[in-house]
Amino acid sequence: MPSNYITKVAIIGAGGRSGGAMTTELLKTGKHTVTAITRQDSTSALPDGVQVAKVDYDDEATLVEALKGQDALVITMGTTAPADTQSKLIRAAGEAGVKWIAPNFWGADTANPGLCKDVFFFGKTDATRHEIKKLGKSSYIAIVTGFWYEWSLAIANSYGFDFENKTVTFFDEGETKVNTSTWRQVGRAVAALLSLPIKAEGGDQEHCLDHFRDQMVYISSFTVNQRDMLASVLRVTGDKESDWTIKKEGAVERYEAAAVEMKKGDRAAFARWMYTRVFYADDSGHYGKTMGLANELLGLPEEDIDEATKIAMERAEGDPYA
Repeated sequence: MPSNYITKVAIIGAGGRSGGAMTTELLKTGKHTVTAITRQDSTSALPDGVQVAKVDYDDEATLVEALKGQDALVITMGTTAPADTQSKLIRAAGEAGVKWIAPNFWGADTANPGLCKDVFFFGKTDATRHEIKKLGKSSYIAIVTGFWYEWSLAIANSYGFDFENKTVTFFDEGETKVNTSTWRQVGRAVAALLSLPIKAEGGDQEHCLDHFRDQMVYISSFTVNQRDMLASVLRVTGDKESDWTIKKEGAVERYEAAAVEMKKGDRAAFARWMYTRVFYADDSGHYGKTMGLANELLGLPEEDIDEATKIAMERAEGDPYA
């Protein structure tokens, strides 16, 4: 009789920031064997305790072989990955008999029509969901996390904070609430989801994977606006608000201006364009309000935003993109 629990998890990007956190939290449960799927020439450091399967992404047979016997596949990839990589993995997972896939959806709510219309690549996630369902061999759990707090706060073009010059640019009045998550919280969410029974046990119809089958799952660390972020920065640094220069820029105007700069080849404008759209006053970035959160159901802890702010500020002192 097949087990009612996932025990074997394959992960793409186990050596990355988000994938590493997921791998670490999965291993902490003591319930999972975690296999990192890596390229043949990868030299990425991996968390202790993870198994390794090396593949050639241009040879589907190696992907299928690496995924055989796995219960779930978690995909985390950077924006520089070839566009067809996720599709290759989905097809190989289906061929290998992997029943559950967490696709590379980490970030904003890609089921929000307004976001998908205005940020073109968010809309591409619908094709991924459709592909998984059309193949009919796996089910997906798409986890919406908001932007990563430690990453985004450290980069001026993202959440608007320039730590070197003690300057913050508020989008509109800096009062638009958004959901944002730490890497550890995302890792805990993945571990909690994949530790649930597949089918309901004891009459509890919510605490099982079937409850989330082919659904978007919304989790978050903090529901904050830019003024809340600044308040955290001031607590961490001991600064006064008067020590900082506060600028204001209309969110719509900032988004539209960034779109123009992108067309001129300004790569830095991409982050301004994408992030600012999430801060529109239409609650597109506040999915906790519009869609509800699974935090309580998954047993996710409340976090200390000041601790996360410290991490972001340390990152800003070096290379925040590293």
